[in-house]
Amino acid sequence: MEKFQNTGQPDRDWWGALWPDPAGTLRDLGLEPGDTVADVASGNGYFTLPAARITGEPVYAVDIDSELLADLASRADAAGLDTIATIEGDARALPALLPEPVDVVLFANTLHGVPEPAAFLEGAREVLRDGGRLVVVNWHDLPREETTVLDEVRGPPTDLRLCEGDCRDIVRAAGFEDVQVVDLPPYHYGLVCR
Repeated sequence: MEKFQNTGQPDRDWWGALWPDPAGTLRDLGLEPGDTVADVASGNGYFTLPAARITGEPVYAVDIDSELLADLASRADAAGLDTIATIEGDARALPALLPEPVDVVLFANTLHGVPEPAAFLEGAREVLRDGGRLVVVNWHDLPREETTVLDEVRGPPTDLRLCEGDCRDIVRAAGFEDVQVVDLPPYHYGLVCR
């Protein structure tokens, strides 16, 4: 399977400038102690580590890139976080990758690159426990030249960005309901879907 279009792992300085408080962002998106989480397209774990600290439960970091997962595993070990499990594989095969259902599937900064997002999201729905939540973080549909981080234009091409309404339609088509929108300044929004 080919990688998602226009998705890549930014450097940590970039992440830190855009998301200075990743744990606060996750709490704003409804992550709670006791949640089990699948951080899909986790990269090297910018959201994975704080998710594990918040929940105290298993956090499955799923990514196609073994080097990023090795970096994440090393950082988790150094932080003493033994609830993180790295899983190498394509997110489009999520039901076959996870060892158990989870409470939350987190999919940050990547949906714009998925060729068939409704099909992917149906797989995400399959791995959620009853009452589970899908959390999708997306770039607002601003022109790319208006989204700068550390004085550089960042984010996916303008034509790939999904407005909140289109994203909401995609998650509803995949069977999710009770979609709540969370503003994540300066350039993102989150959808929390049941």
